[in-house]
Amino acid sequence: MGVKIFDTTLRDGEQSPGVSLNVEEKLRIAQQLARLKVDVIEAGFPIASEGDFAAVQKIAQEVKGPVIAALARTSFPDIDRAWQAIQEAEKPRIHTFIATSPIHMEFKLQKSPEEVLQSAVKAVERAKTYTDDVEFSAEDASRSEREFLCEIFTAVIEAGATTINIPDTVGYATPGEFGELVKYIYDNVSNIDQAEVSVHCHNDLGLAVANSIAALENGATQVECAVNGIGERAGNAALEEIALALNTRQDYYDDRTNLELQEIYRTSKLVSQLTGMDIQFNKAVVGKNAFAHESGIHQDGVIKERTTYEIMDARTIGLEENQIVLGKHSGRHAFRDKLKELGYELDDEELNKAFKRFKELADRKGEITGLDLEAIVEDQFGQSLQVMDLKLLQITTGNGLSTATIHMEKQGEKILKSVCSEGGPIDATYEAINQAADLDCQLVIFKIDAITGGKDALGHVTVKVEHQDDVYIGRGVSTDIIKASAVAYNNALNKILVASG
Repeated sequence: MGVKIFDTTLRDGEQSPGVSLNVEEKLRIAQQLARLKVDVIEAGFPIASEGDFAAVQKIAQEVKGPVIAALARTSFPDIDRAWQAIQEAEKPRIHTFIATSPIHMEFKLQKSPEEVLQSAVKAVERAKTYTDDVEFSAEDASRSEREFLCEIFTAVIEAGATTINIPDTVGYATPGEFGELVKYIYDNVSNIDQAEVSVHCHNDLGLAVANSIAALENGATQVECAVNGIGERAGNAALEEIALALNTRQDYYDDRTNLELQEIYRTSKLVSQLTGMDIQFNKAVVGKNAFAHESGIHQDGVIKERTTYEIMDARTIGLEENQIVLGKHSGRHAFRDKLKELGYELDDEELNKAFKRFKELADRKGEITGLDLEAIVEDQFGQSLQVMDLKLLQITTGNGLSTATIHMEKQGEKILKSVCSEGGPIDATYEAINQAADLDCQLVIFKIDAITGGKDALGHVTVKVEHQDDVYIGRGVSTDIIKASAVAYNNALNKILVASG
């Protein structure tokens, strides 16, 4: 069977500061996680908001393969709401939790250990009336009294829990200590053989992956983690690091995951793009420098024999630039086939839009790469919500002044705005879009990346825009950086307009 991977990118990962995904974006990530073949997708916390409920429900309805889990506190309304969201899933799971550490019980819950145990048992029993697959988490387990942990785990397994989770909620544990805790629970919970043992480690001290691996070495059978390690505070254990550690060191570990490893890089990139969270260059496995060599000694060694300085093959995670032999004379059929090779299934309308973008790009570029095609499709998905449509952008700049003239359509209404600014062409463009949308927004983050190399490279612009204390992410792609910047900003403002009704 292998180690079960419980992915919490859409729940704990989305709790990262500044991250806000809409329903369609969450669905896209969930579909990619299914292609990655994670065992469990924790789709969200349904009672938290109507948007979270809608996303969990949509994922439950449309994503097949993995177990779809919904998080719930031990209150009955939470559990009922979780079931309402996931009841149409192929394989539904209710994941309920309550804090078990003295500090949490005294100050946060203001409950006695006896009251906490009773709440946990009743919650599992309630969840069990809906589904056979019930997970129970003892929040802040690593700072809990061990005897009480064993008591509560024994009780919830007896009540019907099929998975018990041992979280290092605040990233406090060290590997030796955490591994020993897992062993202690195996040795002191009499009915532990009736449940999967899971761990959920946070990275506050940079030990989340090490703690997760230590838990596996001591018998844990499920690891809860997130793509790129995103999550609350310093984040969660990174899915890709756990998977590649087990795969690369098969000489040491008996455990393997069931993941489709070649989907790792694509998944990492998608999550980064949709959340707006950059991957640090020196990030293990998926960072830009993970397979790069600058030192002459290293370069010489890798040229002679790759394994002298690379313990992993980049192709294992799908990291290779697929040189797609497509040009301006290529037809729709060949274009569709190439997109299928890259993992994209488009309907006829989506294909026509993407094909038009491809033809426009092919007229400018002599060589179309797989990265170019991915950028076209990803950008198209990102522009799916169009209350305001940017029809025309004209820029004049010189002598310290820039003027942006835009033509937009908003629900059939044509809007023409012209703004002069000392801040440059992008500043003028953004102010013109603000005026056209009649929104007061604040640009928080502006970032440009080149998707491929060369003067005709596609530029990918990501912006974060604040409106009424909420942050919205926008993305745009073009060989023209100013146009990409305008599209990204307009994308963010469209999300604001949709959210505002």
